[in-house]
Amino acid sequence: MSPQRKKISPERQAEIIAELRRDQALKQKSYRDRALRIYPHICARCGREFSGKRLRELTVHHKDHNHKNNPTDGTNWELLCLYCHDHEHEKQRIAGCYNQSIPDDKDSLPSIFEQFKNLDTLLNQEKPENGSDEKPGS
Repeated sequence: MSPQRKKISPERQAEIIAELRRDQALKQKSYRDRALRIYPHICARCGREFSGKRLRELTVHHKDHNHKNNPTDGTNWELLCLYCHDHEHEKQRIAGCYNQSIPDDKDSLPSIFEQFKNLDTLLNQEKPENGSDEKPGS
C-alpha cells in the first residue's frame, strides 16, 4: 500500500522547473562555482584532488578573510579541503588571541629547535673496547 501521489498541474510543473532553473543560474554565478571553474579541483594546502561526490568537500577560502571581496578573476580565492580550511581559520583565530594581529607566514621566525645539533659528536664517539653496547660515560 503505497501512498497515492497527487498529480501536479502542467502550470505548476512549469513554475517548479522555472524556479529550479533560476536557482541553478544563481548558483552558477556564485563565487564558489566561479572558483571551481577557474582553479583545478585540488586543495591548495595538502594537494588532495577532488572529483565527483567528494567535490563538495572542496571549499573556497578568501585569502584576505573578507567574504565580500570576490573579484571575478578569483585573485582573492583559493580552493581548500574542509580540513585545511578549518585549520586556516583556526590559525587566524589563535593569532588574534596572542597579539591581536594577523601573522604573515613570510615574516614568521624560524624554529630554534635544532634536532641534529649534536649528531656529529654522537656519531664520532668511540665505542667501548669491551664490546658491550653501553654508551660511553654510562
